[in-house]
Amino acid sequence: MNDNNNLSPARRLVVLGAGESGVGAAILGKDKGFDVFVSDMGHIADKYRKVLEEENIPFEDGRHSEELILNADTIVKSPGIPLTAPMIVKAIEKGIEVISEIEFAGRFTDAKMVCITGSNGKTTTTMLTYHIFREAGIDAGLAGNVGNSLALQVARHPHPVYVIELSSFQLDNMYDFRADIAIILNITPDHLDRYDYKMENYARAKMRITRNQRPDDVCIYWNDDELITSLLKENPTDARLLPFSATDNENMAAHLHNETVIFTTAGNNWEVKRADISIRGLHNLYNTMAAGLAATVAGISPESIRHSLATFKSVEHRLEHVRDWNGIRFINDSKATNVNSTYYALESMDRPTILILGGKDKGNDYTEIEEFVSKKVKGIVCMGVDNRKLLEFFSGKVARIADTHSLEDAVKASVEMAEEGDTVLLSPCCASFDLFSSYEDRGRQFKDAVGRL
Repeated sequence: MNDNNNLSPARRLVVLGAGESGVGAAILGKDKGFDVFVSDMGHIADKYRKVLEEENIPFEDGRHSEELILNADTIVKSPGIPLTAPMIVKAIEKGIEVISEIEFAGRFTDAKMVCITGSNGKTTTTMLTYHIFREAGIDAGLAGNVGNSLALQVARHPHPVYVIELSSFQLDNMYDFRADIAIILNITPDHLDRYDYKMENYARAKMRITRNQRPDDVCIYWNDDELITSLLKENPTDARLLPFSATDNENMAAHLHNETVIFTTAGNNWEVKRADISIRGLHNLYNTMAAGLAATVAGISPESIRHSLATFKSVEHRLEHVRDWNGIRFINDSKATNVNSTYYALESMDRPTILILGGKDKGNDYTEIEEFVSKKVKGIVCMGVDNRKLLEFFSGKVARIADTHSLEDAVKASVEMAEEGDTVLLSPCCASFDLFSSYEDRGRQFKDAVGRL
């Protein structure tokens, strides 16, 4: 525990953003004796406003008051606030420390940290790892992009182990935090608008998960991702490397052989049949290998891991079967907010597919899914405020294409295209913020609309 570091009590802590992570950081700061102030440029949701009021933590919303912010010793910022935001620029110019909620929380706990990052598969791998740990009787907390704020758990509900999903945004402002087990699933183009449209900037943000790792720590990574392997060579970590691959490669810590996943780590070799894993698809095979390796090095028995792999249920909004209606299957993959995620969704389709695409484009290159579209997709429904880029790219490449600007119209158009035996797949490739408040909102509205058919 690092209570005696440079963040000593009575220093001023300003939290920018009053969502789950911000309110958690504010409570931890209060409990550690900091002079805490919370500021949110938007409207603070009622549930978080109530918590701040009950905790007697001063706050403001609808503005950022410089006189109340730039007197901070440390600022904990929401992951959604870029480093280029005017208030952050001014704070850095004044020499104020700007960190993430994860960094702040890590300074007040000695818990083991199992951290997962990647462009796709983070949530499924995080939830699967958490499920395996809990089923094995380990008192693990769930944090990061899922579960409750890490800072809040450290303050009020501490655990000896945390399983944490980390986005590139959260990794941007982590400096002293250390992952005991780091998992890097993949690095494909995403959020490039946040990184000057430079893939190398985004990739290096992801690789910060290995920062501060020691020889007794572990880095689990997908060996088939050439970008990951090259970056690990460029900036080697002191941690023990455990690569995984779906190829039949005995040099991997986890690999596939005759439809059986083989795990090979120091002193612990075991296997599980692919048919006994509850979640399907190639992408979930990678997720299973990563979670299985994390559990193995944590000392969980193969028998317990096998049981958990057989009983795990898919994450909501990730290839979630909504219903079958008139012989048409509806799949909710709203969590697919980038092209690579949709690639794996299409890879798993085994029926003619109507694909619903669209939303806030983040610099997407749709050529990655072009081959699957030509082989598996019979119609595309574009759903967004501005579908011009999608229409220009896919027109002439599918038999039918529709331009819609609401979820109701998108579902209606997909039903008109689909026939008995087809699948309607919502796998948007894009962020949700043009028409929806979040990908969860988009997915739930899709399920509601399909339920009304």
